[in-house]
Amino acid sequence: MPERGIIRTYLAITAVTTLAQALIWGVNTLFLLDAGLDIFGVMVANAAFAAGQVVFEVPTGVVADTVGRRVSYLLCVGILLVSTLLYVWFGAIQAGLPAFILASVLLGLGYTFFTGAVEAWMVDALNSVGYTGKVDVVFARGAMAQGAAMLIGTVGGGFLGQIDLAIPYLARAVMMVPAALLGILYMRDRGFTPRPLKLSRFGEETRTIASAGITFGWRDPVVRPLMIAGLVLGTFFMYGFYSWQAYFLELLERDLVWVNGVIAALVALSTIVGNSIVGRLARTKLQRSTIIFAMVAVQAVVIVGAALLQVFWIAVPLYLMSTLAFGVMTPIRQAWLNARIPSEQRATIISLDALFLDAGGAVGQVGLGYLSRAMSIPMAWIVGGAIHLIALPFILRAGRAEAQWPAAAAEGAVGAPLAGVGGQEQAATAPEAAEPDVSRPLCGQRVC
Repeated sequence: MPERGIIRTYLAITAVTTLAQALIWGVNTLFLLDAGLDIFGVMVANAAFAAGQVVFEVPTGVVADTVGRRVSYLLCVGILLVSTLLYVWFGAIQAGLPAFILASVLLGLGYTFFTGAVEAWMVDALNSVGYTGKVDVVFARGAMAQGAAMLIGTVGGGFLGQIDLAIPYLARAVMMVPAALLGILYMRDRGFTPRPLKLSRFGEETRTIASAGITFGWRDPVVRPLMIAGLVLGTFFMYGFYSWQAYFLELLERDLVWVNGVIAALVALSTIVGNSIVGRLARTKLQRSTIIFAMVAVQAVVIVGAALLQVFWIAVPLYLMSTLAFGVMTPIRQAWLNARIPSEQRATIISLDALFLDAGGAVGQVGLGYLSRAMSIPMAWIVGGAIHLIALPFILRAGRAEAQWPAAAAEGAVGAPLAGVGGQEQAATAPEAAEPDVSRPLCGQRVC
């Protein structure tokens, strides 16, 4: 069946690219500290990465929605290869914070060519072959492949980093080769027709697609609060991932780089466990908003708990509970967003959603990074956990809007809401439940 080939390609691309990326995730903070930066400098460099994503998300989404998702993915692979080698070089010569900011921005550019493109490619390709399965489960399988690759990559990167902190970066550069071959040999744009993009028309195309992104994304009564919640959650997400590397070793009171690799692998494993729960939740009557609300609340509690209970053997399991909740939440949120996005603007709107997450990450890494230096990492974790709670009202608002205006796609179709995980059975049958006219601005929960 053609959908099996599409799903296998999606899973393979997800696994290989994640494996390449994960090789440095357990050692990145230690690498930058070894290169001469302090903890605040590390967070500034990482914030530059997030800021680069904010700047380039929509323009690169335009590339994916015009020239094609395959071209966008291959650009991602090429740019990540170059920027990774720059990191190694800058670390070797102790180039300082400005150089790492430059390399981080370039990394951000590379990731934005990936963001939305592969996900949009998979959803449209499945639509083109009449796939009727549950997209939540496909996203969950992708997340599980990502988690397994992260498990292998972080452990391997940790042990390679114990030899030399630059080796995981070199290994990542090598992994870009099979990642590129997957795109070249197996990724074909289906259900989407690429069109030429002339440099002279890039600005016009950007405005046109960005406008459509606003119409079908920001003005959608469900997508808008989900994006705002993503902005809030992003404030701690990237900061937390990079700060635990120093925090947990400090609690352990031993300089064992390989321990970070093991913890990063446990993060991947806990995420996989969370992903595996999604299929079971898809068979329940729970709504998507209810599940996401519960997972965010759990994250807030355990993040604060890990900061207050400063014992290695307690803080680590609490943090792993937050990543398990993340594993449950992410595929469900992805499917919910895709249920409301038209194919022609899919990559751009997904990129727009990522922009909000990136913006929160940029602000959070600078702000919480400064708080880490001025006070302590645990204090920054307490503040980050408290900020998580701000997302809860927006998730509730998205749930109420979904109940009032379910997505118009037929139940069970790719991207359609599912009965069970947040699905609304009336979406396919009740004419009064049609989606609002999103070509006009929405005022609160009514059409202006």
